[in-house]
Amino acid sequence: MANRLGTRVRRGRRKLKRLSRTATLGGLFLSFLRIGATGFGGGLAVLTQIRALAVNERRWFTEREFIEAVALAQSLPGTSAGNAVAYVGYRLRGWRGAAAAMSGFMLPSMAMMIGLAILYRHFRSLPDTDRLFHGLNAAVVALIIATAWQMGKNALHKKWQRWLALGACLAVALFKATVIEVVLLAGLVGLYVDAYAERRWQKWRRIRRLAEKRRAVLAQYERDGVISGYLTRPLSQSQTDERVGKESTKLRAFGLLIALVPLLAKLALLATLAVVFFRIGTVAFGGGLAMLPLIEAEVVETHHWLTHQEFADATALGQITPGPVLISATFIGYRVAGLLGALVATGSIFLPAFLLTIAAGSSLRRFRSNRQVQAFLRGVTPAVVGLLVASAWSIGRAGIHTWIGLSLAALGVLILLRFRLNPAWIVFGTGLIRFLIGLVLW
Repeated sequence: MANRLGTRVRRGRRKLKRLSRTATLGGLFLSFLRIGATGFGGGLAVLTQIRALAVNERRWFTEREFIEAVALAQSLPGTSAGNAVAYVGYRLRGWRGAAAAMSGFMLPSMAMMIGLAILYRHFRSLPDTDRLFHGLNAAVVALIIATAWQMGKNALHKKWQRWLALGACLAVALFKATVIEVVLLAGLVGLYVDAYAERRWQKWRRIRRLAEKRRAVLAQYERDGVISGYLTRPLSQSQTDERVGKESTKLRAFGLLIALVPLLAKLALLATLAVVFFRIGTVAFGGGLAMLPLIEAEVVETHHWLTHQEFADATALGQITPGPVLISATFIGYRVAGLLGALVATGSIFLPAFLLTIAAGSSLRRFRSNRQVQAFLRGVTPAVVGLLVASAWSIGRAGIHTWIGLSLAALGVLILLRFRLNPAWIVFGTGLIRFLIGLVLW
C-alpha cells in the first residue's frame, strides 16, 4: 500500500513538472508579466531574468538555444530583451505565443509610463522638482556614455569602424543629419567594406609584405656584395427647386464635414504618430538608447510635440520604469494624443522588431549566416556608438545646466564602468542626491 502511494506521488510530481513546462498562452502572458513588472535596468538585467525563467525554471530552452536566441535578438532592431521575449513566445506557441509574451512583458511599464505622463504636469508644477529632474537627466547622460564606452570597446576593433563612429556622431550633433540616413549609410559602408574594400586592403597588404620581403632580400644581397462653365437662360420652377435641393444637400454635407474635422484631425495625428514611431522602430539598431537622437529629431525638431526639456524628462522617466528604454514612446504618445496616442506610439515602435523577430526566428541559422546581413550590421554597430555620444550631448545640453549636474554625470559614468550596478539605482540615486544638494546649496 505504501509503495503504491509513493508511486502515485512520484507520478503526480512528474505530471506537475510536465504541466509546468508546457507553455500555454496564459502561462506565457503571466510569466512575462512578472518579468515586465520587475525588469528594472533593461538590457542584460532583463535577459538574466528571461534566462532564469526559460532555461532554469521551465526548461523551455537549453542553454545553447537561449544563447542563439540572444544572438538573434541583438542582431535585430529594437531592444534585445523585447526581441528575446518575442522569440521565446514564437518558438513555444507560434505568433500567438509571441504576441502573448510580448503583451505581458510590455503591459507593466506601459501602464506605469501612462500614469507618470498623467501626473507629469502636476508634478512639474511642484517646487524643487527641477532639481530632481536635473539629477535624473544627469543619470541618463551617464548611462548613455557608459553604454557607448562599453559598446565601443567591444565593437570598434578596426580603424574604419572608429572613423565611422566619429563621423556618425558629428553628422548628427553638428550637421543635423537624420539618424535614418546615418544608419543606412553606415550599413552600406559595411557592405562596401565586406564586398570590396576589405578584400582589396588584404590584397594590398599581401603586396606590401611581398615588397618588404623583396627589399629585405635585396638589402641582404647588397650587404653580401651580390648586387648593386455657367447657365445663360432662365430656369423653370422645377429646375429652381432642384437647384435649391442640391445646394441644401451640399450645405448639410459641408456642415457634417465641419463637425467631423476634430475627429479627422485626431485620426491624422494618430496616423502621423504611427508612421513616425514605426519608422523609428524599423531602424532601432543597438537598443533604445541609440535611438534617442532619432526620436528627439522627430518629436522635438520636426513635429515640435515636446520641448528639449520635456524630451529629456521623458527619457529619464523611461529609465526609472521597468522594461525597455523605448517605453518613453508611451509618454510621448500620451502627451501628443492622450491614451490612444500612448497605445499607438507604443505599438508602432515595437511592431517592426516583433515582425522581424518572427520572420528571422523561422529561419534562425540562415539569418545568422547571411553574409550581407552581417556585413550591414558590422557597419551599423560603429554608427550606433557615434549616435549614443551624439544623444548624450543633446540630452546633456538640454537637461544639465550647472557644474553639479555635470559632476553627477561624470560620477555616474565612473560608477557604471567600475561596479556595473543596475542602472535603476544610478537613476534613483542621482536624482535623490541632486535634490538633497539643492536643499542645502541652491
